[in-house]
Amino acid sequence: MMPGVEPEHVEAVVARVEAVGGQAFVSRGVSRVIIGLIGDVETFATLDLAGMPGVAQVTRVSTEYKLVSREHRPERSVVRVRGVPIGPDTVTLIAGPCAVETPEQTLAAAQMAQAAGATMLRGGAFKPRTSPYAFQGLGEAGLRILADVRELTGLPIVTEVVSAHEVEMVAEYADMLQIGTRNMQNFALLQAIGETNVPVLLKRGMNATIQEWLMAAEYVAQRGNLEIVLCERGIRTFETATRNTLDVSAVPVVQQLSHLPVIIDPSHSGGRRELVLPLSRAGIVAGADGVIIDVHPQPETALCDGAQALVAKDLGVLAQSVTDLTAYMGRTPAKRRYRSAG
Repeated sequence: MMPGVEPEHVEAVVARVEAVGGQAFVSRGVSRVIIGLIGDVETFATLDLAGMPGVAQVTRVSTEYKLVSREHRPERSVVRVRGVPIGPDTVTLIAGPCAVETPEQTLAAAQMAQAAGATMLRGGAFKPRTSPYAFQGLGEAGLRILADVRELTGLPIVTEVVSAHEVEMVAEYADMLQIGTRNMQNFALLQAIGETNVPVLLKRGMNATIQEWLMAAEYVAQRGNLEIVLCERGIRTFETATRNTLDVSAVPVVQQLSHLPVIIDPSHSGGRRELVLPLSRAGIVAGADGVIIDVHPQPETALCDGAQALVAKDLGVLAQSVTDLTAYMGRTPAKRRYRSAG
């Protein structure tokens, strides 16, 4: 639809499509509205949809992941999270604790992240774990801690939601909703998040192909939410030397197939602190639109993934590498004005 389209023009297109037995799904992004049609293509052609008020273009998309494909939208998208851009012109650093444990630990990690140039804070309040006996997160109490730290630092927060019935509650706190690797094909969750207007960070499933990953993003987009960032977090291979295998090739491959931003997670892929820096470098040079890393003020006491969390002495080197390689790639570090921690 045309920029600034009137709601009645959108409703008129939907009504015309439904009148001939088709389905119309309205997706609203920051700057544009897209209506995805499902039904008899030949019947749609007789409706003269292109001549209706407010319609800018009618395109038939052959790929299965229609709304997130470059075939549908040739230019790459930028997703903004409270003013922080994630897209092709910038490299965005997201950092924070894998799990929220205490207010003091979370604030200290946020200050470490901020000092390293991070413009977004990650932190898990809900932690789906392989073992039912492992720390599962603080739940809503953890979300309240993240919100308090956001007030002190100004850093927008990205946090995971693990079930469809909790989406509304988590969205009240989060600036970006994360779908973790274990939930990439939780279709009820994908659809529930698709019905929100909160930006989404969709991690690749550890056993997922790129096609399956993009189809998961399509589930979100098809329900109306186009503000999606993809995250390559390492896949499961035969190799045991690392926690997972970071598929660096996925970055340029997905950017050729989809207009969505793509970032990498070197912490969960490598699984060890000493691998985070080289994997970050590899991802940025491969064209990643951002990096999400774990930091912790005392990783030896961490309740979750302490072995991969960076400490203060690591962050200066990482920050310099991100700055240098971002410039080398012809980009700029993502910036946002925020208050300093008090």
